[in-house]
Amino acid sequence: MSTIKNWHEQHSETLTFGSRIADKVASNMGSWRFIIIQTIIVAIWMLLNVFAYISHWDPYPFILLNLLFSTQAAYAAPIIMMAQNRQNERDRVQAQADYQTNIEAKKEIEALTIKLNSLEVDKLDKIIKMLEEMDKK
Repeated sequence: MSTIKNWHEQHSETLTFGSRIADKVASNMGSWRFIIIQTIIVAIWMLLNVFAYISHWDPYPFILLNLLFSTQAAYAAPIIMMAQNRQNERDRVQAQADYQTNIEAKKEIEALTIKLNSLEVDKLDKIIKMLEEMDKK
């Protein structure tokens, strides 16, 4: 038995390994969980460097931390753009699938309308025939 796949399943099967990773990274970076974890890490980094008893590996103004943020932004922006481009592609595929479904539904509705009209005409013909027979009697 074969199952019919919807547009989303068909589209997901065409994604490359890199595309899947980019989508996963973008979905994680665009979450509250990521923001909260990153905020906690930054706060700990700053506290450890301000109140360090042994050594300040990144003293104020936290140049190493700024470098890490710059590197993260340099990689995050293109990855997020790749994920957005794929989302646009998914939207186009879904819109095309919806359009095809609408065309098929329209054809079926038109066929049903023609069938119903012919049934109505047949009924009216029978009624007229019966009335004519009644008039003859």
